[in-house]
Amino acid sequence: MPRLLRVTLLSARDLLAAAGPFVLIALVLLVGAYFLLKPTPPRRVVLATGPAFSDFESFGKRYQDELKRHGIEVTLRATEGSTANRRLLRDAKHDVDFGFMRGGTSETVLAAEEAKGGMALVSLGSLFYEPVWIFYRTDAAKKLPGGRLASLLPLRDWRVNTGARGSGPTPILLRLLQANGIARDAVKLDRQEQGPAVAAFFDGSLDALVLVSAPEGAAVQVLLREPGIALYEFDQAEAYSRRFAYLNRVVLPRGIVDFAKDSPPHDVPLLAPTTMLVAREDTHPALVQLFVQAAHRIHGEPGWFAHARQFPSARDSELPLAREAERFYRSGPPLLQRYLPFWLANLIDRMWVALLSIIALLIPLGRIVPPLYQFRVRSRIFRWYRHLRGIEQELASGGTPPAELLAALERLEAKAERITVPLSYTDELYALRSHIGMVRERLRLAR
Repeated sequence: MPRLLRVTLLSARDLLAAAGPFVLIALVLLVGAYFLLKPTPPRRVVLATGPAFSDFESFGKRYQDELKRHGIEVTLRATEGSTANRRLLRDAKHDVDFGFMRGGTSETVLAAEEAKGGMALVSLGSLFYEPVWIFYRTDAAKKLPGGRLASLLPLRDWRVNTGARGSGPTPILLRLLQANGIARDAVKLDRQEQGPAVAAFFDGSLDALVLVSAPEGAAVQVLLREPGIALYEFDQAEAYSRRFAYLNRVVLPRGIVDFAKDSPPHDVPLLAPTTMLVAREDTHPALVQLFVQAAHRIHGEPGWFAHARQFPSARDSELPLAREAERFYRSGPPLLQRYLPFWLANLIDRMWVALLSIIALLIPLGRIVPPLYQFRVRSRIFRWYRHLRGIEQELASGGTPPAELLAALERLEAKAERITVPLSYTDELYALRSHIGMVRERLRLAR
């Protein structure tokens, strides 16, 4: 090993001593940037969904499965619906991070919340259509012309359930009724939760049931197939969509419910707002990116009202689009995430600016390393010149016998023999030995 050290091209010890402080500075800056930028997202998030057995709840479970693949635990928070979700997200006292929110269902609530202040919200995009389903009992419509509900006017005389407070159907239905000249206080509505309301609807306690739900909702699936229950057709859907910007005209295609039974027997026009995935503005960008990617996989499939890849979409969003969501809709998933595990790709993606800044700072400082390294190696040799110069001065003054000076020189030469330097500095080591030999000759002549 000692022989090996003598023939190295570089001195690892001196190189470490020269470059060590700069490496330490880089590590301190990197650790500081890590804690400042917080590139790693939280491992647990809360998603506000909706009532039990609703489409919001079923989609929430799918988000749970998607995020679990990346080590993120998604806790589902059951709520009354869209308006309640928005209220929870804007209230800093609650730990809700994401929530489903239906377009156009909470304009008055939003105005009140804006006046009071609260957490700023951003949209991750529109996810799916949620048609306004007005189911009614056929026996309640027997007295109507044609035995069917042809307009919304008869609803003021019926027992109609629009869901619990905080859910979406009530504001939408009231706006539609007002558009038909029916005052808000002229309508008496039941406000039962979805489960009890469906039960009351089946036993005849209710004449009509209003739901705003994706067709995947369990209640919608049951009601579409139940005998004695009919679905209201929005024949004026196009006109309503022109009056209310957040409503879209959609069509329930003929036979989509049951091809064998040809149900429904014809295309049914409906009105549908779009549902958004909403987050707080300060939500970690990596979580936003993960949720948008999950939305792409969950809602990108074709459905009853949408073609493949129609959703998620940056369109029909009432809130500002989150920066990470906008980035996804523009160019897809980040490049690194297509080839690297999420955690590594996210770390690089969040830290590369800091890394470049640290490198830019250390490059000028790094120019000091070679001179420092050279000084440390050469100092092993040059420090002995002080002793050699002392012996020469003692010889010139004549105060010390030449024999003693010669003995001191021999000890100096023995120490010089043990000096190890990289091969590129051996010329200076041999120069020291040569100078020791010159002084030895002078001492011998002086004896």
